[in-house]
Amino acid sequence: MPLADVETLQAIEPKTKGANARDVKIVLGTDELPRAWYNILPDLPAPFPPYLHPGTKEPIPPQAFEPLFPKELIRQEMSPNRLEPIPEELREAYLRLGRPTPLYRATRLEAFLRTPAKIYYKREDLSPVGSHKPNTALAQAYFAAKEGVETLATETGAGQWGSALALATNYFGLHAKIFMVRVSYDQKPYRKHMMRLFGADVVPSPSDRTSIGKKFLAQDPDHPGSLGIAISEAIETAVTSPNTRYSLGSVLNHVLMHQTIIGLETQAQFELGDIEPDFMVGSVGGGSNFGGFTYPMIGERIHGRSDTRFVAVEPTSVPSMTQGRYEYDFGDTGEMTPLVKMHTLGHTFVPPRIHAGGLRYHGTAATLSVLLDAGLVEPRAVDQVSTFQAGEIFAKTEGLIPAPETCHAIRGAIDLALDAKAKNEERVIAFNYSGHGLLDMEGYAAYLAGTLQDNGHAT
Repeated sequence: MPLADVETLQAIEPKTKGANARDVKIVLGTDELPRAWYNILPDLPAPFPPYLHPGTKEPIPPQAFEPLFPKELIRQEMSPNRLEPIPEELREAYLRLGRPTPLYRATRLEAFLRTPAKIYYKREDLSPVGSHKPNTALAQAYFAAKEGVETLATETGAGQWGSALALATNYFGLHAKIFMVRVSYDQKPYRKHMMRLFGADVVPSPSDRTSIGKKFLAQDPDHPGSLGIAISEAIETAVTSPNTRYSLGSVLNHVLMHQTIIGLETQAQFELGDIEPDFMVGSVGGGSNFGGFTYPMIGERIHGRSDTRFVAVEPTSVPSMTQGRYEYDFGDTGEMTPLVKMHTLGHTFVPPRIHAGGLRYHGTAATLSVLLDAGLVEPRAVDQVSTFQAGEIFAKTEGLIPAPETCHAIRGAIDLALDAKAKNEERVIAFNYSGHGLLDMEGYAAYLAGTLQDNGHAT
């Protein structure tokens, strides 16, 4: 179903006049900040597939991860506990950096679409770096600092994760080495300046800093890069540098668990507003913002306490959920990680130069892949141009400019709202507004100029 015509957008009269404040914005108090994260591992509908050694194909013991991660994060990665406590010092950091975040109702978007659906969105763009990523960056930096780690090495696509880790390492007195996918390094110049302002070392990937980076540069000096290559460079740096560990912004269990602070807050806001969502929607690259937003409610559905449906939206140009195979694969292009069972396009996949750099990963988180395989999550793929159109509609109705990644979730929510309109069906739709697009204006410039392509940068 096509999106509503942006050109017809005029002054909008909201559907609710003189509405109760909770019909517009639901806010939690600081004392309502969650005290524990939700761990979906014990609630999965099928056993979690173990990480395998690429040579022996045998499960890898926890201690094998110690050259890469702090011990506490390894424990959390394998934790059988449904709840993991959030340390008070970390809760203070969450409070200082903007949590809890508000839940808004998109009444102006509803009015523009002329839909009977109610649409809500969780504001994860209000952090200092403009996205949900600090939820796990702060946690990873905190636990690394507690164990005496001095440096965290990581990769970043669009730069939101790199910005978050730079912020977090600065906050807890660590240093960050960040390999930024080259196409995003060039497309989004202000992201690297933000990271450097927080004291991080940022280089385009593939780089001449690692043997893996040099290998790909030798093959193609203008290589656009990929998250898989950047991961390999960050891992190589972690295992070859003193007192350095690796940090990942998505995919792994402990990362998605840290992000569930979003969904736990959202559940409390649903209760305050007497809201029962029919659909929860999020964009997916590796799965961190989708998992963080939906996993607590997915747990409720697994236990028979909810009928909510969960829609995961990805780019048609990187269709790991809708076209990938569910099998064991490397998490990186350089084949340095253990084998992970996930929906994957293959670790050698090089994605097109789309502006949603955070969604250019070849695979999907292992826990999310289990849920996809069980039919609990419904995957959908949308093209780049239509997502930017959804972003324009949202900017003109709700007054917020979304990140290209977030535009995918907005497009998914709009499609569900238009479907409700076609069926004259009342439904409640909630999505995660995972980040703002104020540092992604090159993509919007190409879109507004009519030169944006569905599978790349611009004509």
